[in-house]
Amino acid sequence: MFKKSQVTQEAVLAALSKVQEPELHKDLVTLNMIRDLKIEGDRVSFTIMLTTPACPLKNRIEREAREAVAAVPGVSSVEVKLDANVPSDGRARGLLQLPIRNAIAIASGKGGVGKSTVSVNLAVVLAQSGARVGLLDADIYGPNVPTMMGVERLPNPVDGKLVPAKSYGVEMMSIGFLVKPNQPLIWRGPMLHSAIRQFLTDVAWGELDYLIIDLPPGTGDAALSLAQSMPLSGAVIVTLPQQVSLEDARRGLEMFRQLNVSIFGVVENMSYLELPDGTRMDIFGSGGGQKLAEESGVPFIGAIPMDPAVRAGGDSGKPVVVSQPDSAVARALRSIGENIAAKASVAAVQQGSSFVPINVIG
Repeated sequence: MFKKSQVTQEAVLAALSKVQEPELHKDLVTLNMIRDLKIEGDRVSFTIMLTTPACPLKNRIEREAREAVAAVPGVSSVEVKLDANVPSDGRARGLLQLPIRNAIAIASGKGGVGKSTVSVNLAVVLAQSGARVGLLDADIYGPNVPTMMGVERLPNPVDGKLVPAKSYGVEMMSIGFLVKPNQPLIWRGPMLHSAIRQFLTDVAWGELDYLIIDLPPGTGDAALSLAQSMPLSGAVIVTLPQQVSLEDARRGLEMFRQLNVSIFGVVENMSYLELPDGTRMDIFGSGGGQKLAEESGVPFIGAIPMDPAVRAGGDSGKPVVVSQPDSAVARALRSIGENIAAKASVAAVQQGSSFVPINVIG
């Protein structure tokens, strides 16, 4: 049985109100991120409800909250738990009001820049963090996602709807499941538009925190059809450092601006090759992605080094963040995934999403 505490709820909340959420620039109490506050004698425990399980600054938030409460007079121990509740961006999606909180398009101006690699590994990174993730392969003419995720077929339909395949904790759908291997899709715009709409309305997607959408390269019908069929939380532009890739990536970026889709930022893929002696070779040039981001007034999300393990993982159906989780390229992809998740949360909160009030125990 605990003696009457000299530590008060007001004192603890006052301390926590000094701790800022670094991305949202407001304190944890104002954002209603404190749950299950419990005071037993001189011991205090509470849960911090993050806006994403992939929060890149969660260790900093936990440390600062722990230190703030530990400084309250009379407190001898502090127990902090972390949980997450991904906010929805508030947009109603598709004809059937799909249960998707955030939809993020991964795009590029040209092919061959590793856009599908980024999409696949980003989806897996978010799922590894504990988020509910879907991956839509909207690259109708080059559906590589099934191969890269190591899945050959869909489950049987249920109640007249296609059921997404699941791999590495990610729900996934692709036209590659529905056509014969090596069969070319010679489709005009209306057929492509219809296929993308069906992937949204005729598929039994579960409730998702994030739907990652791998778009085909360029600025054609697929991106337009997607934006018309389902409002997007934001887009990420993937480029190589070289000038030709940058020119095409800039066109893709401006396309999304014309479609009134927020640009979360630019990712530079195949940024450099690290040699055995530790030096770096800039095979495709250097700094191009950062330059594009600066000139376009959008964030530079990160650079991904070249690594043969990326190709091997894509061919074998085992993404590099699974096959080589401690490699430099996997660490870069993980950091980029956390960065994008944080940007999605900030955008959603700015749209007006909020958390439930503080729950105080005892």
